[in-house]
Amino acid sequence: MVNTQNADEREKLEMSAEQRLKRAGTGILVIAWWCGALFGGAGTLSWVRGWICTVLYLGGTIVVPVVIIKVNPGLQERREARIHSGTKAFDKTFLCAFLPLAIALPAVAGLDSVRFALCPMPFWTLYPGLGLFVVSTAIIVWVMVSNPHAETTVRIQDERGHAVISGGPYRFVRHPMYVGLILLYFSQALILGSTLALLIAVVVAVLFFWRTGMEDRVLRNELPGYEEYSGFTRFRLIPGVW
Repeated sequence: MVNTQNADEREKLEMSAEQRLKRAGTGILVIAWWCGALFGGAGTLSWVRGWICTVLYLGGTIVVPVVIIKVNPGLQERREARIHSGTKAFDKTFLCAFLPLAIALPAVAGLDSVRFALCPMPFWTLYPGLGLFVVSTAIIVWVMVSNPHAETTVRIQDERGHAVISGGPYRFVRHPMYVGLILLYFSQALILGSTLALLIAVVVAVLFFWRTGMEDRVLRNELPGYEEYSGFTRFRLIPGVW
């Protein structure tokens, strides 16, 4: 019995070490992509707005997962598996359109705001961008603390007892994670001072509105209790509007 327990503990430690290495590797890749795209596009490291956005963005990618691992154990690991079994076909289409835009945004911002100065924004736009970043990050963290089913793809999680979440931010809108993400992309464009990046954020918002409508239809048809929930949380993304 002791030997079996020791073996189980060693296996858990090895899995934990493997997960930490994987997360560290992913973190390094994210930093390399972001800095390479942003400052490579700008053609210089002497960019105050670029460094402000970098500190905020990379700080968020470190702090948010740490909070989620402590408060909602297991969710971060499931979010790291990008495409889950049972992911709806429309969501794969969404990801094919969304991911290239998300990847391109920092490079486009650097090219637009600094290297070619095509459509740069005035410096004061940094400040509403900072405000939006704080609000968006708070919403995203609130969602992931409140919802153990907040994976990255749309599917019915039957193997995990998928249930309706109606507390926290879900009292106000039915898809608060998308609200946070939309605001996040707008905040990045404003902080970086790029009109072209702002246009990318608009396209991203349109994609999320489409995804919201499709996901809402799936949940109404396939998730028990969601139809009743939608009766008292009436709006999908914008309170009083839609």
